[in-house]
Amino acid sequence: MVRKKVTIRSEAGLHLRPAQKLCEKAMEYGDTSVKICFRDREFNAKSVLGVLSACVQQMDEITLVCSGAREEQAAEELAALLERNE
Repeated sequence: MVRKKVTIRSEAGLHLRPAQKLCEKAMEYGDTSVKICFRDREFNAKSVLGVLSACVQQMDEITLVCSGAREEQAAEELAALLERNE
């Protein structure tokens, strides 16, 4: 299991477009579980509704939790995607 902390810098937080991009990228890792931990709750990063329901705002810190065959690669690539501030 790999945990990676990411601060969301986008003014709109994890709104629909970045949530969709995150989900699409997370689903590329079919053999790896990808979760977002935020405010003592876990959300499925492979679900747009799951990501949106986290209500992550600008400057909130989330933790990506990846476990499976490609957990390290998934954590690095997903964190980089979120940090690009798109």
